[in-house]
Amino acid sequence: MWLRRVLFMIVKSNDTARMIETFWQYDTELFLWLNALGSATWDPFWLVVTNKWASLPLYLVLLYLLWQQYSRKTLLQTLFFVGLLVLASDQLANLFKYVLVQRPRPCRVEELADQMRLVADYCGRYGYFSAHATSSMAVAVFMVKHLAKHYCLLIWMLMPWALMVGYSRIYLGVHYPLDVLTGQIIGALLGLAFYRLQQYGHHRMA
Repeated sequence: MWLRRVLFMIVKSNDTARMIETFWQYDTELFLWLNALGSATWDPFWLVVTNKWASLPLYLVLLYLLWQQYSRKTLLQTLFFVGLLVLASDQLANLFKYVLVQRPRPCRVEELADQMRLVADYCGRYGYFSAHATSSMAVAVFMVKHLAKHYCLLIWMLMPWALMVGYSRIYLGVHYPLDVLTGQIIGALLGLAFYRLQQYGHHRMA
């Protein structure tokens, strides 16, 4: 009986491995198509989009909007949660990239070298999932939850920004689409979770 169970688990694990391999292949094909849409004309633009410092003006605008709506205490509390949110996003992405999954970035795959455009100056080792995509989407969702009721057009600024940051990672050749999509989904969930956690703490302290 135990031998049959072991054999069943081996067969099942092999089926899962083949399914994952097929999924990776589709992801690679989609990456090559999206990455090939780029051109030298647009390279500087996407290099700016992916640069975290380039988002500083946006952060300053969000800080000003928060300052307009909240007391000093609530503002400081919100900024504290933003810091925790970005830290959690980055560390969770690093856990998956360097410990749990260890999927090489496309720019690290020799078979893709002649088929892709590598625009980025630096290529890390592992890529699943994208910390850029996670943190940008997390901040976008968190800020939308805080400010959209006062500034209804804000969602139309933050969501495209987060999506553009995610796409920039594919454009530059350092992430697969699945890296970005996973990061954006997890980032959205983290942004929502941290917002609710802050609201819960605020009501408990009130």
